[in-house]
Amino acid sequence: MKVGLLVRIEAKPEHADEVAAMLRGAQELAEQEQGTVAWFAFRQNATTFGVFDAFEDERGRQAHLAGRIAAALGEAARTKLSAPPVIAPVDLLGTKVS
Repeated sequence: MKVGLLVRIEAKPEHADEVAAMLRGAQELAEQEQGTVAWFAFRQNATTFGVFDAFEDERGRQAHLAGRIAAALGEAARTKLSAPPVIAPVDLLGTKVS
């Protein structure tokens, strides 16, 4: 794994449970993406969520950004999020998977 994405998602309080459910459901979509090597969705507090994903190369990262999870997140941003998601590309310096 050489590259990744770190995404911060801030839900409107009244939609936080819907955003959590959306992220849980996105795991199935991530499992279908050949270029996505690792995918994690997490909750930091009542309204703050995040996603971290890792890819072997830039092609996998770009395919993910053009995929169904990103589209669903963009759709949710219009009504369920208090701000657009913050998507930061990252280069992975080290990894450990057991």
